[in-house]
Amino acid sequence: MTGRSPSRRFAAVVALTAWFALALQYVLIIVSPGDGIGPLLATFRYVAFFTIISNVMVALTATFAVLPGSSSVAALFRSARLRGCTALCIGITLAIYHSILAATWDPQGAQWLADVTLHYAVPLLYLAWWFLFAPHGELGWFDAVRWLLFPAVYVTCVLLRGAWLHEYPYPFIDVDALGAAAVARNAVGVGLLFLVVGLALVALDRWRARSVRA
Repeated sequence: MTGRSPSRRFAAVVALTAWFALALQYVLIIVSPGDGIGPLLATFRYVAFFTIISNVMVALTATFAVLPGSSSVAALFRSARLRGCTALCIGITLAIYHSILAATWDPQGAQWLADVTLHYAVPLLYLAWWFLFAPHGELGWFDAVRWLLFPAVYVTCVLLRGAWLHEYPYPFIDVDALGAAAVARNAVGVGLLFLVVGLALVALDRWRARSVRA
């Protein structure tokens, strides 16, 4: 793959967009007059959002698609399984934000720019790159099950953090407000969404591989 290939040019756009959005959102959280919690706790709050984690995955995956080298880290981020997991996570970020969270607030100015870039621009760009340019045909159906480990670990960490700080990044996993039973139902529902979308991505991967061969 040459440095001037469309795949690398597109990946560079994805990477730059994701890094820009992540940096902008971080600055906005740090300088927010809100709670006056200081940069350390503000950073802790920043990394608690699945939006941030999924955008970091995109930024790293797209960056390693552009950079030369064959380190073990580069090989990991270029693997079909991690690229597929990234597509799943950023796709879920877009779906849940658009269907549930977007109506709950009205960001303005720079926050609006960060919001739109993190939740719409980056997901759509990455999914387009993954579908059009990433190698296909290496995913198996069980990968959709393996990918469930990622949201399971995330939810566990968020619930432990919430039990400590009584602060949750998203209202549908707020144990203090909803109770443990409701949060458990919501977590199962989101898990099923991950599974269904993951299976759909594997199906797309296999179909894309066949169409390219044909």
